[in-house]
Amino acid sequence: MEPLYVLAIAVMAGVAAYLLMSRNVLRMVLGLLLLGNSANLTIFVAGRMKSSLPPLVSAGETTIAVSANPLPQALILTAIVISFSLTAFTVVMLQRSHARLHIIDTDDMRFAEPESAEINLQSSPREAKQ
Repeated sequence: MEPLYVLAIAVMAGVAAYLLMSRNVLRMVLGLLLLGNSANLTIFVAGRMKSSLPPLVSAGETTIAVSANPLPQALILTAIVISFSLTAFTVVMLQRSHARLHIIDTDDMRFAEPESAEINLQSSPREAKQ
């Protein structure tokens, strides 16, 4: 069963790398999501899905035959929260840049940047008042 997960991780990481190399910012966000999900699946598979050693057993109790390791699950839960916040931040940045520039292509965003002389005038409001 684990080779199937390894194949799924490889496909997800490959698609994520392809999407991250795109010029479209929305595709980059989707690639970031896929990369996070493939990392979560990697942690999950590395945690031995079937283990004969239970994570916590009180003294005097019998062991459970098959149990999951809670540490990878806790790491994945933390990674999901971090991935969600990073994705939300990136989507808000995408929305703000699209509202201001009306483009989502990274090459076109470079041409929308002001020239260096305009940056100097905008950075010093005292000179603009004089």
